Amino acid sequence: MEESCVQTSVRWLQGLAEGATGSAEFDVLTLDGLEIVEARERFIRCNFIVPLRLADENGNWHVGAMATLIDDVGAAAIHTLNANIKLSVDFNISFYSTAKIQEKIEIEAKVVGVRGKLTSVQVEVRRKDNGEVIALAKQWMASTNMTASSGMIKSKL
Repeated sequence: MEESCVQTSVRWLQGLAEGATGSAEFDVLTLDGLEIVEARERFIRCNFIVPLRLADENGNWHVGAMATLIDDVGAAAIHTLNANIKLSVDFNISFYSTAKIQEKIEIEAKVVGVRGKLTSVQVEVRRKDNGEVIALAKQWMASTNMTASSGMIKSKL
């Protein structure tokens, strides 16, 4: 039985968090402990407890680590639509607050637009206890058709 795009997306995101083969070390460090709560086409919701290793000099969740998590969860939400490889073409984040170490966080990614090979996702990062928005991201990703040729990968956008 062939797995659905949603199942493939969840498996990919869990693999990043668990350090599966091919995962970048930085993804593993920033996603370790990520819990996928809900996944369906165009949508993923996760819970996360900010670990000590992701602290900045003030004891807050490092914004670079937060951006990595946002990028990966957003990509996974887009991946629920089809199994093509995605490349970020526009990525912006508005930070409204900080999160402390050991704080419980909820991350929700929703696909909000599809224009040909471009897909847009909105990702919200909120405090689990009161729903306060910590960060809001908008991202456009391009879908590619990857082919191997002469040992090189070519992208056809």
